[in-house]
Amino acid sequence: MAIPSFKRPLHLPAALVMISAAFLTYSFSLAQKIYSSPLVQQTPAPRNAKHNARPAETGAQAAVLEDSKTTAAPAMYTYEFYQPEFLVNRIVIEHNENGAGKITFERKHEETPIVEPVEISPGAWARIMGHWQALRFLDSDAEYQSSKQFPHLGTMRLTMTQGTRKRTAEFNWSNDTNATSLVNEYRRIADQAIFIFDMSVARANQPLNAPKLMEHLESMLKRDWLSDPQQLIPLLKEISNDEHLPLIARNHALRILKKIEK
Repeated sequence: MAIPSFKRPLHLPAALVMISAAFLTYSFSLAQKIYSSPLVQQTPAPRNAKHNARPAETGAQAAVLEDSKTTAAPAMYTYEFYQPEFLVNRIVIEHNENGAGKITFERKHEETPIVEPVEISPGAWARIMGHWQALRFLDSDAEYQSSKQFPHLGTMRLTMTQGTRKRTAEFNWSNDTNATSLVNEYRRIADQAIFIFDMSVARANQPLNAPKLMEHLESMLKRDWLSDPQQLIPLLKEISNDEHLPLIARNHALRILKKIEK
């Protein structure tokens, strides 16, 4: 008896196809989980990532930083004059980089120094700063004293301080034009400030001294011994109208005022 033969079908059943698809989907999902795991995934650092840790500064870098801080620090300037035999035997002018400061002066046979505020005018300040800058004072070690000595004329000291840097130069006569011009500017400031103080004393207590002071003022104006005559205009107007002063002093103030206002 012949046994019938059965042939295997050539096409996979639909169920097998569905199982295969499900298996592939599961494999893909599993792979995603594996590669997304913290143990496997490595996130590259951004190119411009900022680091909190600061690199150690080298000696050169620290020096440059300190120098920049010193350069940015406000500067202080001092002028000093001393001659014990003069009537006004000591003068000290101290001011900041805006031209505001104080003047201290001492008179012979007087124990108490006089201290008054001082405000350098913009015009005088421009000239003074021009001389300081031309000297390159803090960066220089130049000696301004000439070979000839004139101690009877008094000793002058220039001091500049900026941050941790400080330098003082002393001389009684100099051939350096900027050093000479600088001390002359300070001397004009001193002469003008001393006149203002003396006139305030005369107006308050010694009105008979006013005519002599006005003569001295006109002499200083002719010799160019004043720092900025324009600064005296308000004071001269007050003097010309001050009935406590002698008429000769008031009229003199008006004449000087006209010369300054020309």
